[in-house]
Amino acid sequence: MTAIEFNNKVQHVAQTLRPAAINLTKDLDDAKDLVQETLLKALSNRDKFKAGTNLKAWLYTIMRNTFINNYNKITKRSSNVDSGDYLLYSNADDSFITQNKGVATFVMQDIRKAIAGLNKDHRTPFIMYYVGYKYVEIADRLQIPIGTVKNRIHIARKELKNVLTVYQHEA
Repeated sequence: MTAIEFNNKVQHVAQTLRPAAINLTKDLDDAKDLVQETLLKALSNRDKFKAGTNLKAWLYTIMRNTFINNYNKITKRSSNVDSGDYLLYSNADDSFITQNKGVATFVMQDIRKAIAGLNKDHRTPFIMYYVGYKYVEIADRLQIPIGTVKNRIHIARKELKNVLTVYQHEA
């Protein structure tokens, strides 16, 4: 299939993607962006499409995966977990609750100190992974193989686990 034939078929099927995109995003502008990103990925990966297979299903799969990946990026990067913010009893009267934020401060100081003590080659990929980057993104940014990224993050986690043994729960 030539590039022109492929482009014509994609343009013909593209009109059917919009309702599904609206169903996924629940927003018209986000749906338009999703369809546009799907078409861009489809056109740039034309060589991966096998002639004779269902083009519409292939485009829907690309769109669904793109939506899921974008959603995961947004939720992972925007979520901040702070153990001091959780209350033990959500229905308790606020006048009887006191919080000791000193314990959380000490824990975070210990964690930051342990991370700072890591070798720079292990610390950088670990921090990038912690804040939400995917392995592929880390490998691209640091210009190292993805296997090296995974290995360095694994080693960093093991070192942190050994350094922070005081916080391990007894089984």
